[in-house]
Amino acid sequence: MEVGVFIPIGNNGWLISENAPQYMPSFALNKRITQAADRYGLDFALSMIKLRGFGGKTQFWEHNLESFTLMAGLAAVTERIKIFATAATLTLPPAIVARMAATIDSIAPGRFGINLVTGWAEAEYSQMGLWPGDSHYTKRYDYLAEYAQVLRDLFDTGVSNFKGDYFQMTDCRVSPKASGTKIICAGSSTEGLAFTAQYADYSFALGKGTNTPTAFADVNERLRAAKAKTGRDVAAYILFMVIADDTDEKAMAKWQSYREGVDREAVQWLVGQASGNTAEDTNTKQLAAEQAAVNLNMGTLVGSYESIARMLDEVATVTDTAGVLLTFDDFEAGIEAFGTKIQPLMKCRQGVKVTG
Repeated sequence: MEVGVFIPIGNNGWLISENAPQYMPSFALNKRITQAADRYGLDFALSMIKLRGFGGKTQFWEHNLESFTLMAGLAAVTERIKIFATAATLTLPPAIVARMAATIDSIAPGRFGINLVTGWAEAEYSQMGLWPGDSHYTKRYDYLAEYAQVLRDLFDTGVSNFKGDYFQMTDCRVSPKASGTKIICAGSSTEGLAFTAQYADYSFALGKGTNTPTAFADVNERLRAAKAKTGRDVAAYILFMVIADDTDEKAMAKWQSYREGVDREAVQWLVGQASGNTAEDTNTKQLAAEQAAVNLNMGTLVGSYESIARMLDEVATVTDTAGVLLTFDDFEAGIEAFGTKIQPLMKCRQGVKVTG
């Protein structure tokens, strides 16, 4: 099973809590984390894009780096690990993204990929005058399909003459071409999975619950049904937060403390932003479920190093799971603990080459 790290491009990582580590994002921080992941044989690093935070006492995600420029820098200081940036597609024309991809591919040949996001938080885009209106909630995958087709044209041939409802390309040219650049989608709605099965190479989905490592299996089943309609092979990767310590009790005490310190003002902002997207089977609904939003409701693995290794091995048993994408409560300590204390115990990671 492949393993990636969802690096902290925004302040405080993925914990909306006054009791969690408080820190600002920086290139230096993400360089240390990604280089450690590279040394320990992790397969990829992914950065999100966030254009407006949630506020609250912790100013959650009010401070963010930009994804493509960050990943270009990390591409230059790593050796093997794959580098995935996120494109906020309402802000960047596909031809510009294709040219940025070609640039990063020249820095790290064959190691780059792009996560395409449609945008669901209206405030991120209306602040710049870029929100297309609430119809975007129902039309966003129509828009994204055209966007992805233009990208595919430019990746494959260097030329696009695509004509659609959203994009009108006239002998649009990008050279050099990005070589082998992958497209990623994190949508888990019916529409999102249909898009993924048609256009993407990798699918990212949220794990579910605390210490329920196989509870996401239904998403893999729905992706499998979507792939059956397109005949394309799309790899499934699942997002989990890891909170580890020497014992189960110590790890659970940290998790309890984070939950007790939840920044309720920031969570309320998140819930409000998600309310416009009324589809029932989206990632947004899970992320913004108020009762457990302290870490955006991602699947959470809490326990000793041995327990975490065992649960990650359980994840690997779910049919069609190609890998996991991990976040940590403390990223620097977490990536070191994963590389030295968890990964060596994982049956599904035996034989991984560690350098240094």
